[in-house]
Amino acid sequence: MASTGEAASRRRVLIIVENLPVPFDRRVWQEATTLAAHGYQVSVICPTGRNYEKRREVIDGIHIYRHTLPLEASGAAGYALEYLAALFWQTLLAWRIFFTRGFDVIHACNPPDTIFLVALPFKLLFGKRFIFDHHDLNPELYEAKFAKRDVFYRLLCLLERWTFRLADVSIATNNSYRRVAIERGGKEPADVVVVRSGPSLERLRILPPQPELKRGRRYLVGYVGVMGNQEGIPYLLAAARHIIVDMGRKDIHFGLVGGGPELEGLKREAERMGIAEYVTFTGRVPDAELLAMLNTADLCVNPDEHNEMNDRSTMNKIMEYMALGKPIVQFDMTEGRFSAGEASVYAKPNDAADMAARIVALLDDPARRDAMGRLGRRRVETELAWPHEVPKLLGAYERALAKGAPKVESLAAKRL
Repeated sequence: MASTGEAASRRRVLIIVENLPVPFDRRVWQEATTLAAHGYQVSVICPTGRNYEKRREVIDGIHIYRHTLPLEASGAAGYALEYLAALFWQTLLAWRIFFTRGFDVIHACNPPDTIFLVALPFKLLFGKRFIFDHHDLNPELYEAKFAKRDVFYRLLCLLERWTFRLADVSIATNNSYRRVAIERGGKEPADVVVVRSGPSLERLRILPPQPELKRGRRYLVGYVGVMGNQEGIPYLLAAARHIIVDMGRKDIHFGLVGGGPELEGLKREAERMGIAEYVTFTGRVPDAELLAMLNTADLCVNPDEHNEMNDRSTMNKIMEYMALGKPIVQFDMTEGRFSAGEASVYAKPNDAADMAARIVALLDDPARRDAMGRLGRRRVETELAWPHEVPKLLGAYERALAKGAPKVESLAAKRL
């Protein structure tokens, strides 16, 4: 009888992700490399992106197939065009991989919730397993972006439900998402496995600060993430203005790391507010520059807007801040509080003035900052780092692979 490692070595995985290129998508890359390290043959389909333009590449034994997208979507029609283009390429590349490298499992990472359409024929015709890796609540994400529940919102709810129905196993990033899978998606509790996006302590290294990043000021407030309105950057700029202009604190600089569709607009907004000289926008940068900024920061912030989507979502930046031993200021939200606990202070939801007050109070209390930073780092080391999630990921795969081959009539009964 073959050992678990020998059995795994015969298993082949196809991971499909649409919203970021690999290996830039940290969660997907951690999953891919973990599976490869445990004997799986791994292929990945993803889009191209800045510094990831090669259409075909092999990194650490993982075969990456990239495709272009027609545009960086903004409105609902733009997203529909992006999703259709991605679906075309994902389908084409999946069949190419099927006939060359092969796969036993399709692992779909949302958004969007259309990748089940790629997996459907492989499951129906060949008995391939389908794992849904639930990264975002798409209906709530749409509502957060466009502030409405229209026909597109209802369509996203339908696509989400179909995705859950087809999945042999659903991977949730936290317990809030697990409840959605069970209550809204109709999944059996045993088929929903929580695998958090634990940070890699090998990547997130604590390094000496670089004082020049403070631009001659005493304190640095750090942020890493997407530069978009839905990520709450306008709240952070409003808080910065309140600190600098209304409170008269000229000893605080803000370092914002990341790219995104609103980057240039946010730079103009900082100019309009009269605080541009106190804010550094790096754009998307290599890890070395990201780590330099965060290691130099005296505290880090998460200004994500309080809404239904963000309240239920675990933000990677929170655990990355904790891994680097940084105290945090954020708006009070369910999953943000679960992740950070006492390593963070919590401002009133969507209240930039309260966030400003809490930033200043924490900067002026170095003993509390140090204690919070140590607590956060310890929590990551003992509970949240990626190695703690590896057995859960492997367990999800074992459960999916142990399921019997699907029957067409049983899937039809689920009204796919």
